[in-house]
Amino acid sequence: MLSLHRFPSAFRGFASSLVLLSSLVVPLSVQAQMPQPPEVAARSYLLLDVTANQILAAKDIDSPVEPASLTKLMTEYLVFDALKSKKITLKQTLPVSERAWKMPGSRMFIDPKMQVPVEDLIKGMVVQSGNDATMALAEGVGGSAENFVRLMNEQAKALGMKSTSYKNPEGLTEPGHTTTARDLSILSTRLMQDFPDYMGFSAIKKYRYAGTPAANDTNRNTLLFRDPTVDGLKTGHTAAAGYCMIATAKRDFPNLGAAGAPGGRRLVAIVLGAASDSARANESQKLLNWGYTAFEAVKLFDAGQAVASPNVWKGRSGTVKLGRPEAIVIAITAGSSAKVQTQVARPDPLVAPFTKGQVIGTLKVNLGGGETVIDIPLVALETVEEAGILGRAWDSIRLWIK
Repeated sequence: MLSLHRFPSAFRGFASSLVLLSSLVVPLSVQAQMPQPPEVAARSYLLLDVTANQILAAKDIDSPVEPASLTKLMTEYLVFDALKSKKITLKQTLPVSERAWKMPGSRMFIDPKMQVPVEDLIKGMVVQSGNDATMALAEGVGGSAENFVRLMNEQAKALGMKSTSYKNPEGLTEPGHTTTARDLSILSTRLMQDFPDYMGFSAIKKYRYAGTPAANDTNRNTLLFRDPTVDGLKTGHTAAAGYCMIATAKRDFPNLGAAGAPGGRRLVAIVLGAASDSARANESQKLLNWGYTAFEAVKLFDAGQAVASPNVWKGRSGTVKLGRPEAIVIAITAGSSAKVQTQVARPDPLVAPFTKGQVIGTLKVNLGGGETVIDIPLVALETVEEAGILGRAWDSIRLWIK
Protein backbone atom coordinates (compact mmCIF):
# COMPACT_ATOMS: atom_id res chain seq x y z
CA MET A 1 0.00 0.00 0.00
CA LEU A 2 1.31 3.49 -0.89
CA SER A 3 0.41 6.86 0.53
CA LEU A 4 1.84 10.08 -0.94
CA HIS A 5 2.88 13.14 1.07
CA ARG A 6 4.00 16.48 -0.32
CA PHE A 7 7.02 17.52 1.74
CA PRO A 8 6.11 20.56 3.89
CA SER A 9 7.27 23.89 2.44
CA ALA A 10 8.70 24.82 5.85
CA PHE A 11 11.58 22.43 5.13
CA ARG A 12 12.55 24.04 1.79
CA GLY A 13 16.06 25.41 1.58
CA PHE A 14 17.55 23.19 4.28
CA ALA A 15 21.34 23.23 4.23
CA SER A 16 22.63 20.17 6.18
CA SER A 17 23.35 18.01 9.34
CA LEU A 18 23.71 15.04 11.76
CA VAL A 19 21.51 12.05 12.44
CA LEU A 20 22.53 8.40 12.21
CA LEU A 21 20.18 5.65 11.07
CA SER A 22 21.85 3.42 13.60
CA SER A 23 20.10 0.13 12.97
CA LEU A 24 21.05 0.09 9.30
CA VAL A 25 24.20 -1.86 8.58
CA VAL A 26 24.70 -0.50 5.05
CA PRO A 27 23.92 2.92 3.54
CA LEU A 28 20.42 3.56 2.25
CA SER A 29 19.48 2.75 -1.33
CA VAL A 30 19.90 5.77 -3.59
CA GLN A 31 19.05 5.60 -7.29
CA ALA A 32 18.90 9.25 -8.36
CA GLN A 33 21.61 10.83 -10.50
CA MET A 34 24.22 12.25 -8.15
CA PRO A 35 26.28 15.43 -8.55
CA GLN A 36 29.59 14.75 -10.26
CA PRO A 37 32.30 14.31 -7.60
CA PRO A 38 35.67 16.00 -7.91
CA GLU A 39 38.70 14.20 -9.30
CA VAL A 40 40.33 12.32 -6.43
CA ALA A 41 43.91 11.12 -6.77
CA ALA A 42 43.64 7.77 -4.96
CA ARG A 43 43.24 4.07 -5.75
CA SER A 44 39.82 4.06 -4.17
CA TYR A 45 37.71 6.45 -2.14
CA LEU A 46 34.32 6.78 -0.51
CA LEU A 47 32.42 9.74 0.90
CA LEU A 48 29.71 8.80 3.38
CA ASP A 49 27.06 11.10 4.80
CA VAL A 50 26.77 9.51 8.23
CA THR A 51 23.84 11.73 9.12
CA ALA A 52 21.74 10.43 6.24
CA ASN A 53 23.55 7.08 6.01
CA GLN A 54 24.11 7.62 2.28
CA ILE A 55 27.16 7.17 0.09
CA LEU A 56 27.68 10.45 -1.78
CA ALA A 57 30.71 9.50 -3.89
CA ALA A 58 32.67 6.32 -4.47
CA LYS A 59 35.36 4.67 -6.56
CA ASP A 60 36.32 0.98 -6.41
CA ILE A 61 34.86 0.65 -2.92
CA ASP A 62 34.69 -3.15 -3.10
CA SER A 63 38.22 -3.67 -4.38
CA PRO A 64 40.49 -5.39 -1.84
CA VAL A 65 43.16 -3.11 -0.37
CA GLU A 66 45.74 -3.28 2.38
CA PRO A 67 44.46 -1.20 5.30
CA ALA A 68 47.86 -0.37 6.85
CA SER A 69 47.27 1.40 10.19
CA LEU A 70 43.57 1.83 9.45
CA THR A 71 43.59 -1.69 10.93
CA LYS A 72 43.92 0.01 14.30
CA LEU A 73 40.27 1.15 14.05
CA MET A 74 39.20 -2.45 14.66
CA THR A 75 41.68 -2.72 17.51
CA GLU A 76 40.13 0.46 18.91
CA TYR A 77 36.68 -1.07 18.56
CA LEU A 78 37.59 -4.11 20.65
CA VAL A 79 39.49 -2.06 23.25
CA PHE A 80 36.59 0.39 23.60
CA ASP A 81 34.19 -2.54 23.91
CA ALA A 82 36.35 -3.97 26.72
CA LEU A 83 36.25 -0.58 28.45
CA LYS A 84 32.50 -0.25 28.02
CA SER A 85 31.93 -3.72 29.46
CA LYS A 86 34.39 -2.94 32.30
CA LYS A 87 36.73 -5.80 31.44
CA ILE A 88 39.50 -3.20 31.63
CA THR A 89 39.75 0.39 32.86
CA LEU A 90 41.54 3.45 31.54
CA LYS A 91 43.73 3.67 34.64
CA GLN A 92 44.65 -0.01 34.62
CA THR A 93 48.26 -0.67 33.64
CA LEU A 94 49.37 -3.29 31.14
CA PRO A 95 52.82 -4.85 30.72
CA VAL A 96 54.93 -4.31 27.62
CA SER A 97 56.03 -7.65 26.19
CA GLU A 98 59.24 -8.26 24.25
CA ARG A 99 57.05 -8.73 21.18
CA ALA A 100 55.40 -5.34 21.65
CA TRP A 101 58.73 -3.64 22.33
CA LYS A 102 60.28 -4.99 19.14
CA MET A 103 57.39 -4.06 16.83
CA PRO A 104 58.70 -2.35 13.67
CA GLY A 105 57.22 0.74 12.07
CA SER A 106 55.65 3.68 13.88
CA ARG A 107 56.09 3.46 17.64
CA MET A 108 55.13 4.97 20.98
CA PHE A 109 58.62 3.98 22.28
CA ILE A 110 57.62 1.91 25.29
CA ASP A 111 59.73 -0.97 26.63
CA PRO A 112 59.44 -4.06 28.89
CA LYS A 113 60.52 -2.10 31.98
CA MET A 114 57.26 -0.14 31.81
CA GLN A 115 53.76 -0.76 33.09
CA VAL A 116 51.66 1.59 30.93
CA PRO A 117 48.09 2.77 31.70
CA VAL A 118 45.48 1.71 29.16
CA GLU A 119 44.60 5.36 28.54
CA ASP A 120 48.18 6.13 27.49
CA LEU A 121 48.38 3.03 25.31
CA ILE A 122 45.21 4.15 23.49
CA LYS A 123 46.71 7.59 22.92
CA GLY A 124 49.91 5.97 21.72
CA MET A 125 47.95 3.81 19.29
CA VAL A 126 45.61 6.54 18.02
CA VAL A 127 47.76 9.69 18.08
CA GLN A 128 51.21 8.24 17.39
CA SER A 129 49.93 5.17 15.52
CA GLY A 130 52.28 3.16 17.68
CA ASN A 131 52.54 -0.48 16.69
CA ASP A 132 54.10 -1.24 20.09
CA ALA A 133 51.15 0.32 21.94
CA THR A 134 48.74 -1.54 19.68
CA MET A 135 50.39 -4.89 20.39
CA ALA A 136 50.39 -4.23 24.15
CA LEU A 137 46.65 -3.50 24.02
CA ALA A 138 45.95 -6.55 21.86
CA GLU A 139 47.79 -8.83 24.27
CA GLY A 140 46.16 -7.18 27.28
CA VAL A 141 42.62 -7.49 25.95
CA GLY A 142 42.90 -10.74 24.01
CA GLY A 143 45.41 -12.61 26.14
CA SER A 144 47.58 -13.04 23.05
CA ALA A 145 47.93 -11.34 19.70
CA GLU A 146 46.66 -14.45 17.95
CA ASN A 147 43.49 -14.61 20.01
CA PHE A 148 42.95 -10.88 19.55
CA VAL A 149 43.15 -11.29 15.77
CA ARG A 150 40.52 -14.01 16.03
CA LEU A 151 38.30 -11.55 17.92
CA MET A 152 38.95 -8.92 15.24
CA ASN A 153 37.72 -11.22 12.50
CA GLU A 154 34.69 -12.29 14.51
CA GLN A 155 33.78 -8.65 15.12
CA ALA A 156 34.24 -7.79 11.45
CA LYS A 157 31.81 -10.54 10.53
CA ALA A 158 29.31 -9.34 13.17
CA LEU A 159 29.45 -5.80 11.78
CA GLY A 160 28.79 -6.99 8.24
CA MET A 161 32.31 -6.35 6.93
CA LYS A 162 32.06 -9.10 4.35
CA SER A 163 35.34 -8.47 2.52
CA THR A 164 37.72 -7.98 5.45
CA SER A 165 40.34 -10.38 6.75
CA TYR A 166 42.69 -9.45 9.59
CA LYS A 167 46.07 -11.10 10.18
CA ASN A 168 47.44 -8.72 12.82
CA PRO A 169 46.21 -5.93 15.12
CA GLU A 170 48.47 -3.12 13.87
CA GLY A 171 48.31 -3.21 10.05
CA LEU A 172 51.79 -4.21 8.92
CA THR A 173 51.82 -5.85 5.50
CA GLU A 174 50.96 -9.55 5.67
CA PRO A 175 49.46 -11.88 3.04
CA GLY A 176 45.67 -11.98 3.33
CA HIS A 177 45.43 -8.85 5.50
CA THR A 178 42.89 -6.93 3.42
CA THR A 179 39.71 -4.89 3.54
CA THR A 180 37.67 -2.55 1.30
CA ALA A 181 36.58 1.07 1.41
CA ARG A 182 32.99 -0.09 1.93
CA ASP A 183 33.94 -2.21 4.93
CA LEU A 184 35.99 0.64 6.38
CA SER A 185 32.93 2.90 6.14
CA ILE A 186 30.92 0.36 8.14
CA LEU A 187 33.64 0.09 10.78
CA SER A 188 34.10 3.87 11.04
CA THR A 189 30.39 4.50 11.41
CA ARG A 190 29.89 1.80 14.02
CA LEU A 191 32.96 2.90 15.96
CA MET A 192 31.54 6.42 16.31
CA GLN A 193 28.01 5.18 16.95
CA ASP A 194 28.82 2.48 19.50
CA PHE A 195 31.52 4.30 21.49
CA PRO A 196 30.85 8.06 21.42
CA ASP A 197 32.43 8.51 24.87
CA TYR A 198 35.83 7.42 23.54
CA MET A 199 35.93 9.20 20.20
CA GLY A 200 37.74 12.17 21.72
CA PHE A 201 40.98 10.19 21.45
CA SER A 202 40.87 10.61 17.66
CA ALA A 203 40.84 14.39 17.94
CA ILE A 204 43.98 14.68 20.12
CA LYS A 205 46.54 16.69 18.16
CA LYS A 206 49.63 16.08 20.28
CA TYR A 207 50.65 13.41 22.80
CA ARG A 208 53.70 11.58 24.03
CA TYR A 209 54.33 9.31 26.98
CA ALA A 210 56.73 10.56 29.64
CA GLY A 211 60.30 9.59 28.83
CA THR A 212 59.71 9.03 25.11
CA PRO A 213 61.05 11.24 22.27
CA ALA A 214 59.53 14.71 22.19
CA ALA A 215 59.61 14.77 18.39
CA ASN A 216 57.17 11.85 18.28
CA ASP A 217 54.19 13.78 19.59
CA THR A 218 52.09 14.85 16.59
CA ASN A 219 48.94 13.23 15.22
CA ARG A 220 49.48 12.17 11.62
CA ASN A 221 45.98 13.39 10.69
CA THR A 222 47.02 16.83 9.44
CA LEU A 223 43.39 17.86 8.85
CA LEU A 224 43.01 18.16 12.64
CA PHE A 225 45.31 21.18 12.38
CA ARG A 226 43.67 22.64 9.24
CA ASP A 227 39.94 22.18 9.64
CA PRO A 228 38.32 22.82 13.04
CA THR A 229 35.33 20.65 12.08
CA VAL A 230 37.51 17.55 11.63
CA ASP A 231 37.69 15.36 14.74
CA GLY A 232 39.12 12.03 13.54
CA LEU A 233 39.62 9.28 12.61
CA LYS A 234 42.91 7.64 11.46
CA THR A 235 45.73 7.57 8.94
CA GLY A 236 47.77 4.68 7.60
CA HIS A 237 50.78 4.06 5.38
CA THR A 238 52.85 1.18 4.11
CA ALA A 239 54.71 0.77 0.84
CA ALA A 240 52.02 -1.63 -0.38
CA ALA A 241 49.00 0.35 0.85
CA GLY A 242 50.19 3.82 -0.08
CA TYR A 243 49.01 6.78 1.97
CA CYS A 244 45.53 6.26 3.45
CA MET A 245 43.19 8.38 5.55
CA ILE A 246 39.76 8.20 7.10
CA ALA A 247 38.74 11.75 7.97
CA THR A 248 35.47 12.69 9.63
CA ALA A 249 34.00 16.14 10.12
CA LYS A 250 30.89 17.49 11.80
CA ARG A 251 29.59 20.88 10.78
CA ASP A 252 26.72 22.57 12.58
CA PHE A 253 23.42 23.34 10.87
CA PRO A 254 20.52 24.57 13.04
CA ASN A 255 17.85 23.17 10.70
CA LEU A 256 18.64 19.63 11.74
CA GLY A 257 18.52 20.02 15.51
CA ALA A 258 15.62 18.98 17.71
CA ALA A 259 13.07 21.73 18.37
CA GLY A 260 15.26 24.39 16.80
CA ALA A 261 18.42 23.40 18.69
CA PRO A 262 21.70 23.32 16.74
CA GLY A 263 22.29 20.12 14.84
CA GLY A 264 25.30 18.67 13.12
CA ARG A 265 25.91 16.92 9.84
CA ARG A 266 28.70 14.35 9.90
CA LEU A 267 30.59 13.14 6.86
CA VAL A 268 33.34 10.52 6.56
CA ALA A 269 35.88 10.64 3.73
CA ILE A 270 37.91 7.48 3.05
CA VAL A 271 40.92 7.91 0.77
CA LEU A 272 43.05 4.85 0.04
CA GLY A 273 46.32 4.59 -1.88
CA ALA A 274 47.23 8.26 -2.28
CA ALA A 275 50.74 9.17 -3.36
CA SER A 276 51.86 11.14 -0.31
CA ASP A 277 50.95 12.41 3.13
CA SER A 278 49.91 15.79 1.72
CA ALA A 279 47.93 14.16 -1.09
CA ARG A 280 45.78 12.03 1.24
CA ALA A 281 45.01 15.10 3.34
CA ASN A 282 44.24 17.31 0.34
CA GLU A 283 42.01 14.71 -1.34
CA SER A 284 40.16 14.04 1.92
CA GLN A 285 39.57 17.75 2.47
CA LYS A 286 38.39 18.08 -1.11
CA LEU A 287 35.81 15.31 -0.64
CA LEU A 288 34.54 16.71 2.65
CA ASN A 289 34.11 20.24 1.30
CA TRP A 290 32.38 18.94 -1.83
CA GLY A 291 29.98 16.81 0.21
CA TYR A 292 28.90 19.76 2.31
CA THR A 293 28.30 22.03 -0.70
CA ALA A 294 27.03 19.68 -3.44
CA PHE A 295 24.39 18.13 -1.17
CA GLU A 296 21.94 19.48 1.34
CA ALA A 297 20.57 17.47 4.24
CA VAL A 298 16.84 17.55 4.88
CA LYS A 299 15.23 16.28 8.06
CA LEU A 300 11.95 14.60 7.17
CA PHE A 301 10.87 13.38 10.61
CA ASP A 302 12.08 13.71 14.18
CA ALA A 303 13.35 10.75 16.19
CA GLY A 304 10.41 8.59 17.25
CA GLN A 305 7.93 10.62 15.20
CA ALA A 306 5.20 8.59 13.51
CA VAL A 307 5.55 8.72 9.74
CA ALA A 308 2.23 6.86 9.46
CA SER A 309 -0.25 5.20 11.85
CA PRO A 310 -2.07 2.58 9.75
CA ASN A 311 -4.90 0.41 11.02
CA VAL A 312 -4.10 -2.96 12.56
CA TRP A 313 -6.28 -6.07 12.52
CA LYS A 314 -6.54 -8.62 15.34
CA GLY A 315 -4.50 -6.46 17.72
CA ARG A 316 -5.06 -5.01 21.17
CA SER A 317 -4.45 -1.62 19.56
CA GLY A 318 -6.31 -0.47 16.47
CA THR A 319 -3.24 1.21 14.91
CA VAL A 320 0.54 0.93 14.85
CA LYS A 321 2.94 3.86 14.64
CA LEU A 322 5.59 3.51 11.93
CA GLY A 323 8.79 5.55 11.97
CA ARG A 324 12.43 5.42 13.05
CA PRO A 325 13.95 5.60 16.56
CA GLU A 326 16.34 8.22 15.10
CA ALA A 327 15.49 11.31 13.11
CA ILE A 328 15.06 10.60 9.41
CA VAL A 329 17.47 12.73 7.40
CA ILE A 330 18.21 12.51 3.68
CA ALA A 331 21.00 14.00 1.58
CA ILE A 332 19.90 15.33 -1.79
CA THR A 333 21.39 17.50 -4.51
CA ALA A 334 21.71 21.07 -3.26
CA GLY A 335 18.74 23.19 -4.27
CA SER A 336 16.25 20.34 -4.72
CA SER A 337 14.61 20.22 -1.26
CA ALA A 338 11.42 21.92 -2.53
CA LYS A 339 10.78 18.92 -4.81
CA VAL A 340 10.90 16.28 -2.08
CA GLN A 341 7.89 13.98 -1.79
CA THR A 342 7.49 10.88 0.35
CA GLN A 343 5.45 7.69 0.00
CA VAL A 344 4.84 5.01 2.59
CA ALA A 345 4.81 1.49 1.19
CA ARG A 346 3.51 -1.22 3.56
CA PRO A 347 1.64 -4.53 3.52
CA ASP A 348 -2.15 -4.38 3.64
CA PRO A 349 -3.81 -5.64 5.74
CA LEU A 350 -1.57 -5.41 8.79
CA VAL A 351 -2.37 -8.30 11.13
CA ALA A 352 -1.02 -8.28 14.72
CA PRO A 353 1.16 -9.06 16.57
CA PHE A 354 4.02 -6.62 15.93
CA THR A 355 7.10 -6.11 18.08
CA LYS A 356 8.76 -2.76 18.70
CA GLY A 357 11.53 -2.30 16.13
CA GLN A 358 10.03 -4.75 13.63
CA VAL A 359 10.40 -3.56 10.04
CA ILE A 360 6.91 -3.14 8.60
CA GLY A 361 7.13 -0.73 5.69
CA THR A 362 9.33 1.60 3.68
CA LEU A 363 9.49 5.36 3.29
CA LYS A 364 10.10 6.06 -0.40
CA VAL A 365 11.50 9.47 -1.22
CA ASN A 366 11.32 11.02 -4.68
CA LEU A 367 11.92 14.43 -6.18
CA GLY A 368 8.80 15.84 -7.79
CA GLY A 369 6.91 12.61 -8.27
CA GLY A 370 9.62 10.91 -10.33
CA GLU A 371 11.53 7.74 -9.58
CA THR A 372 12.32 6.77 -6.02
CA VAL A 373 15.68 8.18 -4.96
CA ILE A 374 15.91 6.78 -1.41
CA ASP A 375 14.29 3.84 0.39
CA ILE A 376 14.21 4.05 4.19
CA PRO A 377 12.95 1.08 6.25
CA LEU A 378 10.18 1.95 8.71
CA VAL A 379 9.78 0.06 11.97
CA ALA A 380 7.05 -0.30 14.56
CA LEU A 381 7.64 2.35 17.22
CA GLU A 382 5.61 0.33 19.72
CA THR A 383 4.60 -3.25 20.39
CA VAL A 384 1.10 -4.28 19.31
CA GLU A 385 0.01 -7.48 21.02
CA GLU A 386 -2.43 -9.93 19.55
CA ALA A 387 -6.05 -9.41 20.59
CA GLY A 388 -8.05 -11.98 22.56
CA ILE A 389 -10.06 -14.77 20.96
CA LEU A 390 -13.20 -12.67 20.51
CA GLY A 391 -11.30 -9.72 19.07
CA ARG A 392 -9.47 -11.90 16.60
CA ALA A 393 -12.67 -13.66 15.58
CA TRP A 394 -14.49 -10.36 15.02
CA ASP A 395 -11.65 -8.96 12.91
CA SER A 396 -11.54 -12.19 10.91
CA ILE A 397 -15.19 -11.65 9.98
CA ARG A 398 -14.53 -8.01 9.11
CA LEU A 399 -11.54 -8.95 6.95
CA TRP A 400 -13.63 -11.59 5.16
CA ILE A 401 -16.34 -9.03 4.42
CA LYS A 402 -13.72 -6.52 3.29
